[in-house]
Amino acid sequence: MSDPNHLKDLIVLVADKDMESAFRGLLSRYESLGIRPISFDIFVHPQNDPACLKTSDQFLRTFVSQYNFALVAFDREGSGRIDEREILEKEVEDRLTRVGWQERSAAIVFEPELETWVWSRSPHVDEILGWTKQPAPLRNWLVEQEYLTEGQHKPKRPKETMEAVLKKVKKPRSASIYLQLAQKVSLQGHTEPAFSKFQSMLQKWFPQESA
Repeated sequence: MSDPNHLKDLIVLVADKDMESAFRGLLSRYESLGIRPISFDIFVHPQNDPACLKTSDQFLRTFVSQYNFALVAFDREGSGRIDEREILEKEVEDRLTRVGWQERSAAIVFEPELETWVWSRSPHVDEILGWTKQPAPLRNWLVEQEYLTEGQHKPKRPKETMEAVLKKVKKPRSASIYLQLAQKVSLQGHTEPAFSKFQSMLQKWFPQESA
């Protein structure tokens, strides 16, 4: 068995390039996440969300002796299943356990999509999405266009909403937007369940080093 002290800290398997950029940005913010600096690699499954759900164990089997911990992330919306997020996560985690990742892995399922992480009240969201030169505040426009209702914190269709905003401001959709959001938007007070699980697992695996 390989010496765990000589393994890389974390391998992350994600469903698409947008997620890859988001995780790359987030994992670089170790202080904001409340963890120590870590070494990590991120892989994009070529068959996207359904494959992350069904075959992530096969993909990650060969890396069991190369990394200390593994994360799998995908959208529930794109997975082809309508089960609750927790059911899908446990299914993936059980498979990973059977191929050697027991107590060293976790699945993160976005409900319904990765873009639900985008919709915080941070002013960086408006800036990165290219909204700052529009006459009305972004959230006002979202209500007017019925992507949001009054008092609602996040749109029910987060990806569709984000695409509508980018179309309105004529900004091309790209993975770099997700990287910028992940690098800049505050991580404080985040209540989205998948994000909370992501952060708590990292803090368990990679606690901040004592001064």
